[in-house]
Amino acid sequence: MKYVQHDNLRAAVRAMISAAGSLEDEPELVADNLVYANLTGHDSHGVGILPTYMGCVLTGELKTNQHASVISEDGAMVVIDGNAGYGQVIGGEAMDVGIDRAREHGVCVLAIRRSFHLCRIGAWGERCAASGMVSMHHVNMHGHYPLVAPFRGSDARTSTNPYCCTLPGTDNNPPVVVDFATSVVAMGKVRVANNKGETLPDGILFNGAREPTNDPEAMFVEPRGAIRPMGEHKGYCMNLVNELLAGAITGSKTCRPETDHENHTILNNMLSIIIDPQKLAGENGWQHEYDEAIAQSRASPPEHPDRPVLIPGEPERQMMTQRKRDGVPIDDETWQQLLNAADSVGLANAEFAALADQTT
Repeated sequence: MKYVQHDNLRAAVRAMISAAGSLEDEPELVADNLVYANLTGHDSHGVGILPTYMGCVLTGELKTNQHASVISEDGAMVVIDGNAGYGQVIGGEAMDVGIDRAREHGVCVLAIRRSFHLCRIGAWGERCAASGMVSMHHVNMHGHYPLVAPFRGSDARTSTNPYCCTLPGTDNNPPVVVDFATSVVAMGKVRVANNKGETLPDGILFNGAREPTNDPEAMFVEPRGAIRPMGEHKGYCMNLVNELLAGAITGSKTCRPETDHENHTILNNMLSIIIDPQKLAGENGWQHEYDEAIAQSRASPPEHPDRPVLIPGEPERQMMTQRKRDGVPIDDETWQQLLNAADSVGLANAEFAALADQTT
């Protein structure tokens, strides 16, 4: 295991993204977003995804230097095409459009079609919360083989289809950040376990023979396995609703064999609802009740004394403090994959490693 200081890791990622053809502020936006995911403990959405990104740049499935295009608008309703560009760029630009519309109309219903991987959706919810907005985000994916089995099923039919909801902070509380895959685990967590040579707990995976398995490699060999939905029928319902809201209601595509791409690209669609709470409750009409409700939850005596009740978003903030101090952990297999990815776009391994300046 290697531990890389976050500033060094950003520098190494910026160099890789630049070598792959990105210009202006695109390398910085991508690097900041990926390393931020690592800092919050979501290695599934951190720098370990770069080999996939670089592979898709080389095949042309991920298009560098693209921006969010508004293709239709009607008051509070906006539809954006991501042009298969980096989700780190498209997501930020789209959220800024949505936030401005919500300030004007009180709400914005924002559809994003065909962005390359939007990465950790919580980052876009946090962007809304920092602007004082409530936001909800429904996501699906097409262009990639399916990953998640329906409840009572045993082979993959949809993607991990995350859901995110964020609420702005007050003087007494930081923002509430809810962000989760509607599968038992995110696919990236299966990748991380596979790279580390770890097994997964019971009740997460099927193998390609549609049998329960603990081996994460089942998702990387033919015939591929499937991840179970979270919460049995409840998680399946959320997964399917996100598939329909993001993939159909936005006017985009759902995850089907007909929409798969040969190179297994990651094209995300997202339906976002962004709300200005002041237009509902008045300028100071929600903060007191909000704080009281959070205090009510926190006051519950913990089942385990050393594990107090937390509010959504707190585990990530705690992990960020730790990893800013100790560095971002990267297992040996993921590190080698990063070196290979750098090499594939013309960045020498030695230069990438020197920029990261990793310690073991």
